[in-house]
Amino acid sequence: MEDLLAARAQMAMSLAFHIIFASIGIAMPLLMVIAEGLWLKTKDDTYLTLAKRWSKGTAIIFAVGAVSGTVLSFELGLLWPTFMAYAGPIIGMPFSLEGLAFFIEAIFLGIYLYGWNRVPKTVHWLSGVMVLLGGMMSGIFVVTANAWMNTPTGFTIENGKAVNIDPIAAMLNPSSFSQALHMTIAAFLAVGFAVAGIHAYFLRRDPQNEFHRKAFAIALCVGGVFALLQPISGDISAKRLAKHQPIKLAAMEGQWETERGAPLRIGGIPDEEDEVTRYAIEIPKVLSFLVHFDFNAEIKGLKEFPPENRPPVAIVHYAFQIMVGCGIVMIIAGIIGGWLAWKRKGLPINSWYLRFVTLCTPLGFIAIEAGWTVTEVGRQPWVIYNIMRTADAVTPMPHLIVPFIGFTVLYIFLSIIVVILLRRQIFLHD
Repeated sequence: MEDLLAARAQMAMSLAFHIIFASIGIAMPLLMVIAEGLWLKTKDDTYLTLAKRWSKGTAIIFAVGAVSGTVLSFELGLLWPTFMAYAGPIIGMPFSLEGLAFFIEAIFLGIYLYGWNRVPKTVHWLSGVMVLLGGMMSGIFVVTANAWMNTPTGFTIENGKAVNIDPIAAMLNPSSFSQALHMTIAAFLAVGFAVAGIHAYFLRRDPQNEFHRKAFAIALCVGGVFALLQPISGDISAKRLAKHQPIKLAAMEGQWETERGAPLRIGGIPDEEDEVTRYAIEIPKVLSFLVHFDFNAEIKGLKEFPPENRPPVAIVHYAFQIMVGCGIVMIIAGIIGGWLAWKRKGLPINSWYLRFVTLCTPLGFIAIEAGWTVTEVGRQPWVIYNIMRTADAVTPMPHLIVPFIGFTVLYIFLSIIVVILLRRQIFLHD
């Protein structure tokens, strides 16, 4: 049990670190491509400056993401050898394709960084588009592999072994589309509001700074658009959970009883001993409607499943509430920003609104961390849903606390270096 907890803690810490840099690597190229596109259209050198500085930030994040991703690939083999022996032949394809997408991203990032005034302007801009597509596809392929762990398909089991493997069917498992869509939108949403929040902070001190005004406008548009799109992907995910992982949906909502007309719960404290969720604000029948478009549809409760097959309900429920709460705040920020821009016929730089957006800076990444907690903890006690338990997949290697401490120190060191480099390369010029 001690080895299991240490292995899970190390993997959780590594994923929590890597997912931030992976998300930035997916979404930052969109900002630099938009900025360069506006420069090509308007010939305004402020947009050129933006594109160059954002490309430097993208390069820094790409390098750190490559390091943390490499660590994760080693940890999969070292900490979870039984899982990799079983799942490797089935989900090896998306990992291979992720490597291909990574190299495409790296090649075109090199062209983008060193191709200024060396390749035609349109070709240079298109290389940025390829960086964007490579980063997106890299993330999608990894999420596809994770989605398979939630809804494993593409094989049959004979004598306890996976046979008749179809890697394409494994990649196109029932969770692939919804998870990839939700994660990709989350990356653009988080990065959009993070960048908008940083530039909103500087605009509060210097409202007429053209660099920060244009950066704020681009980032806020990206964050606002994807904030409005995210509930659609969340709805798709909820419907998929109701069909394929009803126990995870029940844990997310703190739903203990199987009932028709199940309520939507806001807040609440799950009590796993008494099997009840206390102090929640309940909106009657709304959960049934959101999941099935039927106010009287049946929602399975946690009591339908043996206690040994239930995830840690409190963790899943709290993480889901945090994710949704952060998302709602960013949706409100996006809607208010659009309304102010329409009313002012220009950039929404009201002092109170800039302060609001500044406070939104970390919310997207908090939501991403909470969402992945829901995804991973909500699948427990299974590493491969209904096939392999997490306890059966862990390495028997003792003293895992030593590498856990070592990698934690490494990640803290890398985080400090990233903050210093980003500050020097992007913000100290002003």
